[in-house]
Amino acid sequence: MEKRVRGVLSRVNSEVGIKVIPGHFATRHSHVNYCVDMTGIKSELNAAKAAAKLFCDCFSSTPVDTIITLDRMKMVGAFIAHYLSHSQLNKSQNICVITPEITDDKMLLRDNFLPYVKNKSVLLLTASATTGKDANNVVEGIRYYGGTPVGVATVFGGEFDCSVPVYKLFGSDDAPGYSSYSPVDCPLCRAGVKVDAVVNSYGYSKIL
Repeated sequence: MEKRVRGVLSRVNSEVGIKVIPGHFATRHSHVNYCVDMTGIKSELNAAKAAAKLFCDCFSSTPVDTIITLDRMKMVGAFIAHYLSHSQLNKSQNICVITPEITDDKMLLRDNFLPYVKNKSVLLLTASATTGKDANNVVEGIRYYGGTPVGVATVFGGEFDCSVPVYKLFGSDDAPGYSSYSPVDCPLCRAGVKVDAVVNSYGYSKIL
């Protein structure tokens, strides 16, 4: 499978890159025809800083009190908080970075996290938002807990409707023909194409 891997660099900053692998992959919500590997951005200092800077260029005019991170994006979230705290709008702001629990696709905030969301301007940071289901669920959860969602930042994103601005570093143009299917309607399954791997926020596990 790794023989099919292709590196894709950001058109804005070549320090930011992902890997895309064509095939048949099963995620929590869907089947997709590409695996998008963002391990470098999540794990490497320079890549995380560079990705955070790109996000901040988009949200520098947005008030942010708290960043909610999903998909192991906390290091990038910390750099975003650092950069935004030096912007004119958020100058010297003590921006918080939290990772809530997700239970049955709903965001759950324990009592100790409530002060970071209630009456706060909250930015959602996630690695992948292809169908928009998780992103919209968290945006809804932010409102439920009394916060104001101000945007969604995602490394790789598909086309979906959202009630707040969505900024993505990479999109379906970077994985030509990228498609996401309901598991029950997956044309690859109907055609008898074997699933290559199961994919989640930690990476992929090949099915032998």
